[in-house]
Amino acid sequence: MPDNASNPLLQLTDLPPFSAIKPEHVEPAIEQILADNRAAIEALLANDVTPGWDNIMRPLEDLEDRLARAWSPVSHMNSVVNSEALRAAYNACLPKLSQYATEIGQNRRLFAAFLAVQKDEGDRLSIAQQRAIDNALRDFRLSGVDLPEDKKQRYMAIKQELSGLTAKFSENVLDATQAWSILIEDPGRLAGLSDSAIAMARQTAEQRQQTGWLFTLEFPSYFAVMSYADDRALREEMYIAFATRASDQGPNAGQFDNTPLMGQILALRHELAQLLGFENYAQRSLATKMAPSVEKVTAFLRDLADRSLGMAQEELNELKAFARDRLGLDPLEPWDITYASEKLRQHRYAISQEDLKPYFPEARVVSGMFEVVNHLYGLEIHELQEVDTWHPDVRAFEIHDREGEPRGRFYLDLYARPNKRGGAWMDECIARRETANGIQLPVAYLTCNFSAPINDTPALFTHNEVITLFHEFGHGLHHMLTQVNVLAVSGISGVPWDAVELPSQFLENWCWESQAINLIAQHYQSGEQLPDALFDKMIAAKNFQAGMQMVRQLEFSLFDFRIHAEYNPQQGARVQEILDEVRAEVAVIRPPDYHRFQHSFSHIFAGGYAAGYYSYKWAEVLSSDAFSKFEETGIFNRDTGLAFLEAVLEQGGARDPMDLFIEFRGREPEIDALLRHSGIQ
Repeated sequence: MPDNASNPLLQLTDLPPFSAIKPEHVEPAIEQILADNRAAIEALLANDVTPGWDNIMRPLEDLEDRLARAWSPVSHMNSVVNSEALRAAYNACLPKLSQYATEIGQNRRLFAAFLAVQKDEGDRLSIAQQRAIDNALRDFRLSGVDLPEDKKQRYMAIKQELSGLTAKFSENVLDATQAWSILIEDPGRLAGLSDSAIAMARQTAEQRQQTGWLFTLEFPSYFAVMSYADDRALREEMYIAFATRASDQGPNAGQFDNTPLMGQILALRHELAQLLGFENYAQRSLATKMAPSVEKVTAFLRDLADRSLGMAQEELNELKAFARDRLGLDPLEPWDITYASEKLRQHRYAISQEDLKPYFPEARVVSGMFEVVNHLYGLEIHELQEVDTWHPDVRAFEIHDREGEPRGRFYLDLYARPNKRGGAWMDECIARRETANGIQLPVAYLTCNFSAPINDTPALFTHNEVITLFHEFGHGLHHMLTQVNVLAVSGISGVPWDAVELPSQFLENWCWESQAINLIAQHYQSGEQLPDALFDKMIAAKNFQAGMQMVRQLEFSLFDFRIHAEYNPQQGARVQEILDEVRAEVAVIRPPDYHRFQHSFSHIFAGGYAAGYYSYKWAEVLSSDAFSKFEETGIFNRDTGLAFLEAVLEQGGARDPMDLFIEFRGREPEIDALLRHSGIQ
């Protein structure tokens, strides 16, 4: 194998050397790894020996891991500390990586070697090894290994073009988000906003050498205005800017417009699916998922819509009446909905997210979350000191199991900032596998976009942000607690995309349990635990507007699925047309004509959820039903916790997720728990 020492991106130390990664080194380093890998694969296939796990699969795994360990930090930094130089280096590598991946997937000799391993050693291989080979053979076929040469070349060209288009889509959203801000100089316009939101806006202005209060489209800033600002004109201005990001509408109309990209992405995905023999890209998407068919997915989503629409319409009618009678907002405009909803929540339950924030300081929430998983699984989590990171705010931790053995590490990057992609996510840094030197421990990135500390006040989280943190940590545990040592199916690798949300949504449930709240909530000044009266109000308000929230997610899911299932080259993408049809079917809120949410829908146009956004609801059935077992046995029942750990978290993608669920729950999942937890009966 090639020597690693000469490659600046590939020092096989415990954790990546982020500070040593220079944009000018990225492209030549990646090119060298790709060249080395190609030469190594040729050498493997040239050996006149019978293919086996040890002489084919294991060496290929080494090559795959070398490339992943080099590229992962670069890709991650492009998302969290984006710069022109890094973006250029990242984009220069994308077509090279895409070409390499397609070459591997279309290599007939490699495909034949995998078939030979399956035939000659299949019965002697572990369950994880068998699953890895089964998945690999499936993926060879999904990469066009059986296609004639001209279609192979077309497939490769499509994949390369898609990698560039999806990256550009994401860049446009980031650039559009950062391109707009509003400076408030009249303190009267701040009425209704919390002290923390006002202080955050002042701090943002000072950081940019401005005087006043600066509000941006980064989510903590945007959401504060939409929820609490009494200034209706300010809410409208921010709403328009946010709703038209990266589009042909709004204050930066056409500047970062994703309209043509969406059409090109959908057209190329459709062509790629048809090259492989599928009718559409939705069918291609389901080839690697739990859901059996396009019809099953759409029926599932429409069934949930039927159960939720009546409740959602009642909630909207109530909101309109409240806004008219109590707030003088008639008609209720789109930029009033979040504001009026928060006022209604306070009126009905005497509670708001701002009431809860002082009880959720970052240090208590993070340490309490670690205590929750300690109660469940016996894990100990300790912070690592003097770890090289990509930003001073980032912290690193290590997880140890009940026997004191290290199980994984993770980086925690919690705050919103310029040049950082919005949203929250978990991603792989290093995957668990068996190496010649022992077990390589998994490492995860956990990324959020919460409000940073303000002056001497620690970062204070809303309860919704606490839920988001638990969600991403659930993903992280799935990646880090795996006991599977085969790279292709360890952690979240090899897990069908519509099952990958099970551990994340599952962990969210503890954010609503008093025993867990006592661990994660403590007033940042007084040290007081969350009062029972406030907790009771929080629980009472849990399913506030649950119907409206449900149909909103179903709108996104059906829109995503339909634009991929119904694409027709003669008709074009029909993005807005299909979105309008979906809204007519399942939505209760009709946004204005200029609204362009789809132009920043990165999950499906730049992420892994294309024709798969339904996964959130599909997996929520699993997660709600899994948690119901804890409701039966005790939310911190260690035996139940260990059963979930062993049946789900430790298994990675080595076994079918439905089999794992049945092993834990004793039966197939039922939808009742989801409806009950959502307040929808």
